[in-house]
Amino acid sequence: MMTSTGIYGQNKFDVIGNWHQFSDASNSLYHYLADQAYIQLAKRDSIVSHIHTLPDWEQRQQWVRRTLMNMVGPFPEKTPLHAKIMKTIKEDGYTIENILYESQPGFYVTSSLFIPNGLKRKAPAIIYCSGHVIGAYRSDIYQHGILNLVKKGFIVFAFDPVGEGERIQYYDPKTDKSTVGGMTQEHSYAGAQAFITGSSQARYEIWDGIRAVDYLLTRKEVDPSRIGITGGSGGGTQTAYIAAFDHRIYAAAPERYITNFTRLIQAAGPQDAEQNLFHEISSGIDHPDLLEVRAPKPTMMITASRDFFPIQGSIETAKEVSRIFKAYGKSSNFYRVEADTTHAFIKKNREAMYAFFQKYLDNPGDSEDLDIKPLPDEDLQVVSTGQVVTAIKGAETVFSLNLKDAERCENRLQSLRKDYPEDLSKVLKAAKALSGYEKPAAYHSPVFTGRYDEGDYVIEKYFVKGEGNDVIPYLLAIPDKPNGKAVICLNPKGKSEEASNGDMEWFVRNGFTVLAPDLPGVGELGNDNYKSNSFIDSKLYSIWYLSILTGKSIVGVRAEDVVRLINILKKERHVKEIYGLARETMCAPMLYAAAFDPTLKRICLISPLSSYRSIVMDRFYSPHFLYSTVAGSLNAYDLPDLEASISPRRLMLVNMVNGQGKPVNNKSEDEDISVIENAYHTSGASSQLDVISGENGNIHHCFSIWIK
Repeated sequence: MMTSTGIYGQNKFDVIGNWHQFSDASNSLYHYLADQAYIQLAKRDSIVSHIHTLPDWEQRQQWVRRTLMNMVGPFPEKTPLHAKIMKTIKEDGYTIENILYESQPGFYVTSSLFIPNGLKRKAPAIIYCSGHVIGAYRSDIYQHGILNLVKKGFIVFAFDPVGEGERIQYYDPKTDKSTVGGMTQEHSYAGAQAFITGSSQARYEIWDGIRAVDYLLTRKEVDPSRIGITGGSGGGTQTAYIAAFDHRIYAAAPERYITNFTRLIQAAGPQDAEQNLFHEISSGIDHPDLLEVRAPKPTMMITASRDFFPIQGSIETAKEVSRIFKAYGKSSNFYRVEADTTHAFIKKNREAMYAFFQKYLDNPGDSEDLDIKPLPDEDLQVVSTGQVVTAIKGAETVFSLNLKDAERCENRLQSLRKDYPEDLSKVLKAAKALSGYEKPAAYHSPVFTGRYDEGDYVIEKYFVKGEGNDVIPYLLAIPDKPNGKAVICLNPKGKSEEASNGDMEWFVRNGFTVLAPDLPGVGELGNDNYKSNSFIDSKLYSIWYLSILTGKSIVGVRAEDVVRLINILKKERHVKEIYGLARETMCAPMLYAAAFDPTLKRICLISPLSSYRSIVMDRFYSPHFLYSTVAGSLNAYDLPDLEASISPRRLMLVNMVNGQGKPVNNKSEDEDISVIENAYHTSGASSQLDVISGENGNIHHCFSIWIK
């Protein structure tokens, strides 16, 4: 077995680590996706820069409305809210009603309505959206803003977003905490499943807010023509989205969120699930559109100079948005305020927010920020246990609602599969489109960087230009007596692991030329240096979101690189046949490459994920497989359909696992296998399919069967 450690502990199979041009190779995946985003955003900016007349702006607004709805919708039908006042609290100068309503049947929203005493006529109402804090609007800082508004004569309606306050989705009564982490993890963990089914976490949060407007309109105290909305951080996200979708909201003041994607990607990167929409950037949407679509209704951006939502992006967005308000002749209806602070809600910005609503919701008064003592949490507790999931038996969660979407997707796929294998071409077309796969357009010659003589074979080191400005490093093992065949080996731990675990050596000693690369995000191209708050079980969700925003996918990018390597083997080594071998999370890129390029004559997948269905239908999936997934895929295909498309080529599946990473062993998972078996049987190629389970010994025995 080969050893991979050279002098001074440096891995002898590193290829590009000492090439200064590629010194940031560990972030290559992020850089590639970011470059895609910059191109798409530049195209959008060019389109907007040529808009000068009001009719052109109005046409743009109509397009944005349609595009946003296509990305987020369709929303559920409006069903009865079944709103209940759970408790009433009398305070000095105002009354609090703690309210429970259903934004969807069985999907309960905990909220509190703050009503000033002595209202003589219908009053303006402000929806208050909470950011990422454990208690949501019950936190001292949010209470401060809410109670100041109430003291100034505004009705305020605050509700818990999913994953916060009394709506923790993965609540563990034993620890009184979420089992998946904090609020961002609550959003991202369920949000990933929603993306795979073609939905989004944003859809649930926006709909909760739209139904909050519905509830306000049932209250006799509320003036329906004077409704506003505000919130900071994650609440700023909700404010921007809800106001963009609901025309009944007259005045909106998103705080500490609006920047633009270019500056965000250059700095903090994409945030948790609800802050990203399906193919948002590739569809031509950026942060300014969320405000421009509202024009000329009063809108204020509340910003901070040292926020991790970059202030430069906020400045650029405000400059663009001001143009449409000017075209409407309503320049004074839009402006931006800025405080010299970090991601914080400070007095200057609070007073600007009060003044904004006092002016535009016709409720004049003093905008001074009052020193107000916060209420105890129990005064704002809505359900008996403090958590919906423990107080109401059978209450829906984002997971359970998305599960119904997944079941509808599965039923549709089962219907489509009746026409296999004839309709597998439709599967491949959909898989290419949704994964963002593009056939490599240009051939680049590899760069040779070194050679190791191992006796009866040599290992050569290369890298080759990938898509964009980055490269793919790879090892090439060449036997003394080649058999004219080659194997591409993908290992989730990278090429060095492949060189040292015995697989490469086994194949090369059997006459195969072996190519083992580091694909983006793996080995030398790993993303260990990228910092983000969207980690769950050490899996970085932010890069996955960036791929979705740009209409790409990580699995699609990696499949493109596999095809590049296929082309190198054909052109440089002149091999007769090329096989594909992959392990665990590298199985999906190999499968996609094989589905799109018939050059791969035989495919062996070791511990592959059985299906995307197994991820979205299990409340607790393993984030380990996140980069193997494609947003929206379950609307059109699943992994077994891609495996079915391989027929009649030889396919070996060893030790398939489900979305939890556990061996496939129940009836529903056997259905995934039956899809593949039926396709091979129908095409008369049953002998070309091997499904092996329980192989815990010598994997090389399986290889002997596979190459026979």
